Amino acid sequence: MTRSEEAPSTSATQTIEWGAALALLPLSATLLYYASPRELRQETLYQFIPQACAYVALFSWSRINGAPVQRLGLTPSLIPQGLRWGTATGLALGTINLLVILYLVPSLGTDYRFLADTPHAKIPLLIMVPWFILFIAIMVELNFRGFLLGRLLALGLPASLAVPLSALLFAFDPFLVATFQQLHWIAVWDGLVWGGLWIACRNLYATIVAHAVEVILLYSVMRVVLG
Repeated sequence: MTRSEEAPSTSATQTIEWGAALALLPLSATLLYYASPRELRQETLYQFIPQACAYVALFSWSRINGAPVQRLGLTPSLIPQGLRWGTATGLALGTINLLVILYLVPSLGTDYRFLADTPHAKIPLLIMVPWFILFIAIMVELNFRGFLLGRLLALGLPASLAVPLSALLFAFDPFLVATFQQLHWIAVWDGLVWGGLWIACRNLYATIVAHAVEVILLYSVMRVVLG
């Protein structure tokens, strides 16, 4: 990243913020989910409780702090940088993950063909690409990178702890685990890369674009492979 691409330092992002501890709400909800009885964990609506808590926490936090757009890394001036870094990151991660799914996963005796039965695979192609994937990328990145990771840092956690923690919470999101089964582990290194990208440039457009580009690449190729 060149000096001209460095994220702007604003007074809003440097001031002490209120409600950073709200990030503990989705974290607690995720832990509670995994401590719940197996029968309850299999209920689809119950799987969405940690996400619902996260968005409630995000909304509450945005109401009690000034300049939430700047704090999240959504200043419009960051869009060009976000497109460049996000596209490159998404293409690189998408290529690596395709190789993992198509070659490494079968070599370990695991079948990836269950992906044809996921809810995402049943959505019409022209709705899924790019619209629904972009919507998912925006919502997920607002949650896990913009809000959760940013608030963990605001609570005083070093990036070396905050990034892995946010990546693990992302990878162990109940609905993601239930949908992608053993492949949910891929989300760990995705979360680490996207978290590192957000830390480097404080630009949520970069992680949104990276997320969307990667998933569009994965979805398009796997749709062809799975027929």
